[in-house]
Amino acid sequence: MTPTLQLHLAVLLFSGTALFSKLIPLPATEITALRSVLAGLALFTLLGLTGQRARLLRPRDYGIVIGLGMLIGLHWATYFAAMQFSTVAIGMIAFFTYPVMTVLAEPLLARQRPALADLASALIVLLGVALLVPTPSLDSDVTQGVLLGILSAALFTARNLLQRRYFAHYSGAQTMAYQTSVAALMLLPFISVPEGAMATTDWGLLLLLGIGFTALPHAMLSQSLRSLSAKTVSLVSCMQPLYATVLAALLLSEWPDLKTLMGGGLILAAALYETARAHRR
Repeated sequence: MTPTLQLHLAVLLFSGTALFSKLIPLPATEITALRSVLAGLALFTLLGLTGQRARLLRPRDYGIVIGLGMLIGLHWATYFAAMQFSTVAIGMIAFFTYPVMTVLAEPLLARQRPALADLASALIVLLGVALLVPTPSLDSDVTQGVLLGILSAALFTARNLLQRRYFAHYSGAQTMAYQTSVAALMLLPFISVPEGAMATTDWGLLLLLGIGFTALPHAMLSQSLRSLSAKTVSLVSCMQPLYATVLAALLLSEWPDLKTLMGGGLILAAALYETARAHRR
C-alpha cells in the first residue's frame, strides 16, 4: 500500500469513529472509556511486537502524559456527546473549528498578536457555526451538540499544543498508547454498563472502534508521516468532516440540510486555508 493511500485510509477510519456514537447504545462517557481500554491495550501490544521502546525517557514525561491523556479522554467524550445530541455531520463540523482555534492560540501563547488573516478566518468560522445553530437556546439538542463539538475542539487544540511543545520527541503510537491508557483509568470509575444493556454485536462494535478505528489508523498515520510531508497529512486530515458526513448519510440516513452544508463549507474552507497557511509559514 502506498503512503498516500495509507494516509487516506487512516483519515477515512478516523472519520468512521463518528458513526459509533449512534451505533453503540451507550452514553458518550462509556463509549470513550471502553474505546480507550481497547486502544491502549492494542497500541502497547503493537509497541511490543514492533520492538519499539515503551518506557518514557524522563520521569517528568509521565506527569506530562497524564495531563495529555486527561485532555484526550475529555475530548473524546465531548466528541461523541456532540454527535449524540445532534448529528454526525453537525458534531464533526463543529469539532473542525480546531484548526482555526490553533492558529489563534499559538500567537497568544507566544505573547504575539494574531494575524489579520487568522482573525478573518475566525469570523468565517463563527458565521459557519451560526448557520449550524437552529436556535440560540440551550433547550435545543442541536445547539447543545454544536457547543459540545466546539468544546471538544478546544480540548483537542489544548492537547495538540501541549503535545507539540512537550512530547513531540515520541512516536505517534507510543504517545497514543499512554494517552488512551490514562483516559481509560480516568473514566472507568465513572461508568456503569447495566447487565443485559449490551448485545454481543454491541461488544463487537466496541472492539472494532477501539482497534480497527483507533489503534490501527493511529499506527497508519504514524507510518505515513515517515514518507509524506506534515503539510500533506494535515490537509488530507481536513477531509474528515466530508468523509464522516457521507458515511452518516449512506449508513445512518442522516442527510444534512442546506444550512448544515453551507456552515460546514465555510468552516472546512477556513480549516483548509489555515492549515495550508500554517505550513507556508
